[in-house]
Amino acid sequence: MTPSLSQLPGLRQGTDLRAFTTWKVGGPAEWFAEPGSDAELAALAAWAWREGLALRCIGAGSNLLIADAGLAGLTLCNRRLQGASLDGGSGWVEAAAGEPIPTLARKAARAGLSGLEWAVGIPGTVGGAAVMNAGAQGGCTADWLHSVRLLDPARPDQVVELEARDLDLAYRHSRLQEEPWIVLSARFELQPGHDPELVRERTSSNLHSRTSTQPYQQPSCGSVFRNPEPHKAGRLIEELGLKGLRIGDAEVSRIHANFIVNAGEARAADIDALIADVQRRVLERHGIALHPEVKRLGFQR
Repeated sequence: MTPSLSQLPGLRQGTDLRAFTTWKVGGPAEWFAEPGSDAELAALAAWAWREGLALRCIGAGSNLLIADAGLAGLTLCNRRLQGASLDGGSGWVEAAAGEPIPTLARKAARAGLSGLEWAVGIPGTVGGAAVMNAGAQGGCTADWLHSVRLLDPARPDQVVELEARDLDLAYRHSRLQEEPWIVLSARFELQPGHDPELVRERTSSNLHSRTSTQPYQQPSCGSVFRNPEPHKAGRLIEELGLKGLRIGDAEVSRIHANFIVNAGEARAADIDALIADVQRRVLERHGIALHPEVKRLGFQR
């Protein structure tokens, strides 16, 4: 049933999702919207729930591979839901789910709050960071996350708040990956009282380290595989001489082997096949199974 556009503003059909993923691949969404407020998001989620439609929420579109056939149901993008409040005295930070995590890291640095310096180069949102327990350069979301506010599509008039200890946070994992909840905001407890200039310097240094060693000039999703500690996924792949390996226009980065880049007009199927090929080669040679960090949507297997 097609809803009234006056009731659900911004709802549209057949939106090309390539523009909403950092890999620049993916087919159309059956239904799509970019809510401008939590109330709009709740109304859209409630409609999808009533109609029995598949429902998913995406942020920056990083760490995400959407099938060429697209996605059934309703896809929500929370990029318009941005903003953060920071208390430089206490260290408390409340950020909307669509706030880019690098933006939040810079705001924290300017306020003299330490804790998010590692996050400046992560191409994601606060909501995505909470769901995936994003991390880099020795830091991760779980180290500083206090709690999250969540929307349950089955009860959109009620906001659920869970503390970090209730989220089963582990390496690139949280309970939120298995639940239908949508993150509205996240609360962090950072360290106050630092010299803003020193925090900015550490933040800038982390960004330079990432941009100088990773393929930031080409479309990618960020790191593709989890590190099978004590090994590093990139090193295992590089040792097999797989930098530059291609399927179609999907290519193992020549800069960092744990990145797959869209070198032109790659399809999601090309990227998916290349991921599987790299997994097979590493398993055959090293006996180590690489597990993707990437969330696959719309694939049949």
